[in-house]
Amino acid sequence: MSNDEWSDESLALLRLAHVRDVGRLHARKLLEVFGTAAAVFRDAPDALASSGATAIADALRCGVDEAAVQRALRWREAGGHHLIAWNSERYPRLLREIADPPLVLYACGRAQLLQAPMIAIVGSRNATAQGRCDALELARALSDAGLCIASGLALGIDASAHTGGLAGSASSVAVLGTGIDRIYPRSNRRLHEQLARDGCVVTELPPGTPPLKGNFPVRNRLISGLSRGVLVIEAAMESGSLLTARRALEQSREVFAMPGSIHSPLSKGCHWLIREGAKLTESAQDVLVELGMAPPAAPSCGPYERTHGPGSLLDYMGFAPISLEQLAARCGLGAARTAEGLSRLELEGDVAILAGGLFQRTPRSGTRH
Repeated sequence: MSNDEWSDESLALLRLAHVRDVGRLHARKLLEVFGTAAAVFRDAPDALASSGATAIADALRCGVDEAAVQRALRWREAGGHHLIAWNSERYPRLLREIADPPLVLYACGRAQLLQAPMIAIVGSRNATAQGRCDALELARALSDAGLCIASGLALGIDASAHTGGLAGSASSVAVLGTGIDRIYPRSNRRLHEQLARDGCVVTELPPGTPPLKGNFPVRNRLISGLSRGVLVIEAAMESGSLLTARRALEQSREVFAMPGSIHSPLSKGCHWLIREGAKLTESAQDVLVELGMAPPAAPSCGPYERTHGPGSLLDYMGFAPISLEQLAARCGLGAARTAEGLSRLELEGDVAILAGGLFQRTPRSGTRH
């Protein structure tokens, strides 16, 4: 038996979530008027019928999908399964603040993470190798700084963000657009299993719900609703990531965007967000400062004075080819100062520019101190 608190009101909330022909917005209004789900079932049918709203009254009287309610209760019995109703102290605090929070949540894994400070990282399913690397490294840095990483378990940026979050100390939460028992996409099975073990997987959709197209835009409000802010890495102008960012703005969350090449279609959405007021983000420090989790970086000596020695620009580069954006994310200097440091290293003969805009240390760089 799951040790989640459960009461008659919790059961009434679960039943209200499974009333046919009464959507979540109508259910929320009924709760606002009658106070509790138990009162909705007890008092609302007569009140609604007398006011002419007979369809909703009839739905409350005989429209509960009792089979779905019983499936949910049976699912809850398994170890590591959590059915969290609106009235529970375990219900995520930030999610209570949005306009249309779910009446119940289904979660697997470390459900306590739903109360942790979170940052959402979202982006293109067809991400570039650079975008996936940026997402992983930023997620790991933010996780180590104390922010659990929320995303949607899609291919591309989402998967890389989850991987980085799990590698850091604060872990990661996946918000599904399917039932809790469905793995989608199937290619993310191992990541799904790791999240259900070391992080958390959560959805508002009952067990058995397939990956219907219309569920994912609705799901996005939960990704932003659970989080203090949303960071977008690589997004075309017509993308679900921009919908998540818009949801974040509606919910008074912070929005961050990582810039990219002006020639890439996957940068267009991020650049539009920045023009609309999103925080231009080059490093984890940019997010932490905006959220009040770190002081602004103190003015330092010029980037050239950090190019050699332990903790230097060369040290961050390693020995494999690397892009300006990737190096800037690693060292936290920002793109402009990193570019200046690279220019000085190139003039000194310690760095060479390769095809595709990549940089690599030269053999002579190992002889400098």
